[in-house]
Amino acid sequence: MLSKADVTELIYEKKRAAGVSWAKIAEDIGMSEVFVTSACLGMNSLPKEKALSLTQNLGLPQEAAIVLAEFPNKTFVQTVPTDPCIYRLYEIMGVYGQTVKELIQEKGGDGIMSAIDFDMSVDKVPYEKGDRIEIKMTGKFLPYNAW
Repeated sequence: MLSKADVTELIYEKKRAAGVSWAKIAEDIGMSEVFVTSACLGMNSLPKEKALSLTQNLGLPQEAAIVLAEFPNKTFVQTVPTDPCIYRLYEIMGVYGQTVKELIQEKGGDGIMSAIDFDMSVDKVPYEKGDRIEIKMTGKFLPYNAW
């Protein structure tokens, strides 16, 4: 039986062999690049028909579609990661996390931004001092209840 990690490895192998991007894989099944990548890395599940389409497009075993449609266990490492790209995102939240929280609550009230009713895009944008990466996240505002 294949695990989520096994399917991720198979996807990496097929992606590399075919020379396709995450954007192309997502476009081929009609979903968001960020969400499809996350599902392929085991952190989200795809609708069954999208999982089947993805596995057919990449030439993966049919069992991989079942695994891609299964609900993931979302566990997070409690230590700071050492990969520089991921570490910088931790650093940004370490420096600006409290600021983001304050601004969300000042603009929306006592609550949080959903990571369930959520979407995100990652783009490279030209900039005079060197290209920039733009990460845009939108999530439903969820107010805390008082009782």
